[in-house]
Amino acid sequence: DIAQLMLRDALDAFVRRDVVLAEAVLVKDDVLDALKTQIFRELLTYMLQDPATIEPALDLILISRHLERIGDHATNVAEDVIFMVSARDVRHQPVDVPHHQRPHDLDRRRQRQR
Repeated sequence: DIAQLMLRDALDAFVRRDVVLAEAVLVKDDVLDALKTQIFRELLTYMLQDPATIEPALDLILISRHLERIGDHATNVAEDVIFMVSARDVRHQPVDVPHHQRPHDLDRRRQRQR
């Protein structure tokens, strides 16, 4: 769900030229990266305990890696939106989004727009 939401938000931010929404995508990228790492560690534990789990666990690791790459592409689009609209280059910088622009607040804004 995170990768799909990031992609949708990045494309919406591009169409609307919405810097706030683009910044929220950047925040979610860290969450998705951490989730991929957590999945890898947990599955590695299972593989070490039971060799029969190796093949299905590797499939799941690859899936998590591909989903994380989708999030990376969404992040690239969001970074381009921020540059396009505000002429700020936010690539390779720590994410510092004010509290009122955090993703949970954007989700509430999105629901009100429907």
